[in-house]
Amino acid sequence: LEMVGVPSLLNEMPQLNPNPWFPIMLLSWLTFSLMIQPKLLSFTHTNLPANEIPTAPKTTPWTWP
Repeated sequence: LEMVGVPSLLNEMPQLNPNPWFPIMLLSWLTFSLMIQPKLLSFTHTNLPANEIPTAPKTTPWTWP
């Protein structure tokens, strides 16, 4: 029901209409998930994780003159 003199919210605020932007958003996320993400995950990392237990650095106190 539309009252006289009160426009519909979809006509007044077009950002509420999901028709133009929702398919574009879905297509971009599908493109990212199916094409770009596997290519990014296939790269080798430059710093491979080491299996060493981290040790605290050995520090000596400073002797003031």
